[in-house]
Amino acid sequence: MAAEKGRTPPDATENGSHSWTGRLPPDLDALERIAFCAWCFAVALAGGVVGLVLGNIRLPAVLLVASHPAAGAGANIGISGVAATAAAIVHVRAGRINWRLFAWMAPPSMAGAVAGGYLSGVLPDDALLVTIGAVLLYFGIDLLRDGTPQRADSRPDGELDIRAAVLTGAAVGLLGGLVGLILGALRMPALLRYVGETAARAVGTNLAVGVCVGIAASSGTPRTAWTGTCSQSAPPRRCPARSSGRA
Repeated sequence: MAAEKGRTPPDATENGSHSWTGRLPPDLDALERIAFCAWCFAVALAGGVVGLVLGNIRLPAVLLVASHPAAGAGANIGISGVAATAAAIVHVRAGRINWRLFAWMAPPSMAGAVAGGYLSGVLPDDALLVTIGAVLLYFGIDLLRDGTPQRADSRPDGELDIRAAVLTGAAVGLLGGLVGLILGALRMPALLRYVGETAARAVGTNLAVGVCVGIAASSGTPRTAWTGTCSQSAPPRRCPARSSGRA
C-alpha cells in the first residue's frame, strides 16, 4: 500500500514490526505528554523527600507511552540515572560516598546493566513484560513489609566484604538493565547486610553506583528499541503502521 502523503513510511524489521524514528510514538498527543511529564516530576519530588529514585513507580507510565517494552525500560532507567545523579551530588559534597567500595562495585554493576539492557531488546515482548511485572509486584509486596535492613556484624579485621559487593553489584545490575530500573532498593540492603557498610555511606555509594547503572543500561539497549520499533504488544494507536493495516 502506498505511503500516506507527507508521511515517511516505516522501515520493516526482521520480525515484521515497523520502526518509526522519533523520541515518542507519533500519536502521543500534547495532553498525554504533559500528563507524563507531570507524573515524572511528581515521582522525582516524592523521591527527593524520601531519598529514593522511585523508578519502579515511574516505570508503568513510561511503558504506557512507549511503543516497545524495551524502549520504555531503557528510557526509564536513563531517567533514573539522571535523578540519581542529582541526588548523588549532595552526598558527594557531604563526603558520604565510600569511593573504594564504589570502585569495586561500579564496574561489575555496569557490566551487568549492559548485558541486561541488551537482553531487554532481544527477549520476546511478553516475556519482558512478565519479568517487569514480577519485579514491580515484588516491590509492591515489599512496601507492605515492616522492618528496615540492618547492617551486618563487622568483620574481625574491620574490612568490608568486597567479594559480596562485586557479586551483588553484577546481579542487581543485570536485573536492573533488563527491567529498566537502577534497583537501588535492592542494592541498599545488600550493602548493609552482605557488604557491611554503614547506613549513611551506603546511601551515597548506592546512588553513585546507580548513576553508572543508568548510563550503562541505556547504552546497552539495542538501537531498534530507541527508534520506537512497534511491537505486537503496543496499542494500535501507538503504531500507525499496524492500525492502518500496514503491519
